[in-house]
Amino acid sequence: MDGGTQYNPRTVEEVFKDFKGRRVAIIKALTTDVHQFFQQCDPEKDNLCLYGLPTEQWEVNLPAEEVPPELPEPALGINFARDGMQEKDWLSLVAVHSDAWLLAVAFYFGARFGFDRADRKRLFTMVNDLPTIFEVVTGTAKKQTMEKSSISNITGNKSKSGSKGRGSESGKYSKLAEEEEEEVLVEDEEEVIVEEDEEHGETLCGACGENYATDEFWICCDICEKWFHGKCVKITPARADHIKHYKCPSCSNKRARP
Repeated sequence: MDGGTQYNPRTVEEVFKDFKGRRVAIIKALTTDVHQFFQQCDPEKDNLCLYGLPTEQWEVNLPAEEVPPELPEPALGINFARDGMQEKDWLSLVAVHSDAWLLAVAFYFGARFGFDRADRKRLFTMVNDLPTIFEVVTGTAKKQTMEKSSISNITGNKSKSGSKGRGSESGKYSKLAEEEEEEVLVEDEEEVIVEEDEEHGETLCGACGENYATDEFWICCDICEKWFHGKCVKITPARADHIKHYKCPSCSNKRARP
């Protein structure tokens, strides 16, 4: 298995795109496709590896036959430990090794195509801005509540003065006070919006590991309390309206497995 070496990324941006594609693939295998992944890792088979491809597809396969391989190889024999430990511990172990493999592949490309110190630093910064596969799989990546605070509560509590001051001077001071009050309310609203963006930006999809975006539909699992892009778990807003208690694919498979 060559790990998807049909092309060779040569720039920092191309290597990072390759990294993200492989990362999304492995996260799928360990979360939304975990039942299928579990079944393919038969301990009775030979040494198996989990490969993430740049196309965001994953596969369990035998290691590359050539020595040395064209690309760094992922952890060998992940199937042997499947039945010898708790499933969550086994998945966490695979996740840790997968994180190490992704870094190895990315910096292999960097070395092969002569990235200088600045390029290597930029690549690491881009990679480091994403949560690790281990953090996504175990749920240790920091999550914030996705329920939006209602700005209307602030605007609804806005005091309105119904009385006007007598004379030109009192009217001027009254108008000035109203303008200052409106400025304070606008500042409060802006602070709430910033806080919401920061909270939502730290929320991660339990399937692909990407950050929250306000223009996308999300749904929360009532069992593990992880959030998912609707598209990642194939749930539309219309379908969600008819679901009283949502269970993500991972939690559904755990309950269904004998």
